[in-house]
Amino acid sequence: MSQKIRIKLKSYDHNLVDKSAASIVKTVKSTGAIVSGPIPLPTHKRIFTVNRSTFVNKKAREQFELSSYKRLIDIYSSTAKTIDELMKLELPSGVEVEIKV
Repeated sequence: MSQKIRIKLKSYDHNLVDKSAASIVKTVKSTGAIVSGPIPLPTHKRIFTVNRSTFVNKKAREQFELSSYKRLIDIYSSTAKTIDELMKLELPSGVEVEIKV
């Protein structure tokens, strides 16, 4: 079989992404495949500026930040057992997983 699998993990919590990446790497290495990663991708920060007061104090503002963290994992020389183990793996609900074969 021996195909390259690329897994992208994305979440708003960096702890969830790191734990998910560690569990994926652990299960894939147990099947005997070669793993490259987890590679941290750049953090995407969205900053929102909101007026504190609607009428009097126009210069008083408040800023909120929403950061999304991403990790990339490449799997080489995978077998059917590797794919089966990846399908059985339970990941937290706050992590978005994208798999490309």
